[in-house]
Amino acid sequence: MRLTNRTLDQIHSPIGAAFALLPLASGTRPLLDMSQAAPSYPTAPVIADRIAAVAHDPNGGRYCPQEGLPELREVFAAELTNQYPGVVTAENVLITAGCNQAFCLVASAIAEPGDEVILPSPFYFNHDMWLRLDGITPVHLEPAVGLEPTVAEAEALRTERTRAIVLVTPGNPTGYIMAPDTIAGFADFAARNDLLLIVDETYRSYRGTDAPAHELYASTFSEGTAWADHVVTLHSFSKDLAIPGYRVGAVVGHPDLLVETMKLLDCVAICAPRIGQEAVIAGLRDATEWRIEQAERIGQVQKVFESVMAAEPGGFTLVASGAYFGWVRHPFVDEATSSVIRRLVAELDILTIPGDAFTPTDQRFLRMSFANLDAEQLIELGRRLETMQPVAGA
Repeated sequence: MRLTNRTLDQIHSPIGAAFALLPLASGTRPLLDMSQAAPSYPTAPVIADRIAAVAHDPNGGRYCPQEGLPELREVFAAELTNQYPGVVTAENVLITAGCNQAFCLVASAIAEPGDEVILPSPFYFNHDMWLRLDGITPVHLEPAVGLEPTVAEAEALRTERTRAIVLVTPGNPTGYIMAPDTIAGFADFAARNDLLLIVDETYRSYRGTDAPAHELYASTFSEGTAWADHVVTLHSFSKDLAIPGYRVGAVVGHPDLLVETMKLLDCVAICAPRIGQEAVIAGLRDATEWRIEQAERIGQVQKVFESVMAAEPGGFTLVASGAYFGWVRHPFVDEATSSVIRRLVAELDILTIPGDAFTPTDQRFLRMSFANLDAEQLIELGRRLETMQPVAGA
């Protein structure tokens, strides 16, 4: 069999690579799984009831309209209009089979092989992977200070092949929350240079505030164009409603862009799964308080994690945290992070993701998905990290 270099030359999923390390675990104590970020609790009863009802409905397994169920598009547009300045309508909403698919569809609709897309580093690894798989060059923007990228740094990277810049806020892998003014500055940068600003808001419910994350939907740029001419936002319902396996996300943008993305969607999924869309409708309509409670609970888990890591157990240093993630620098200067990851599993029964899955070079970082654990487990995390020693002779 002859396989294409299009995939052979790319990395495997860091999540799959992490799971492949599980046989190294000692099995003598509970595994602390801080790898894949996923809700560790079941969905709301009202959502589960709707899922069951749809499964028993004679029409529950039928295709949906390609752009998504009309009720879901209306309800989600209304929620965004309620939570942000400006107006989003159902015509701005395309429902996808998860937020990863939303990104892939948009990227492929606006860029061709040989084009470039700017990704601030640390980047979400699937964004980088898809661009490479599609023949698009990811251009990594390293923030000069901290984790907040600047327009000046992006401007220096822009070329005639640049088609878009991608922001993820709260960040995956860092949890870092960008300031609304920073996001607005990048929207202006996109408009001035006829680019698209792509904002991934998968973790927008985990910011610890009700204040709008941005004011993009109210933007009118200097050229007189409206927000949707230069901005698209991407959304996930997986974490918010604890339904990651149902694969429901959304693209919010210009109707012309959605038409083009639907051509791609038709080839890879036809439409997002009906049962997942029905689950999201129930969640958006009837599980508001449940969603707030879960976000607040995870916020409390974050505080415990930060308290544990404040002591720098074993020399592990917390650089940033938020949403589901802690961005942690390990202390072993002379050891590759891939080796540290293997030792964490084998010696401490801790499973996590190496930071170099999210950065172009090994910078001694780990992504710890603290939201996977409860307070007692996080305290145990600190105890275990405290015992980790450097490799002999390193």
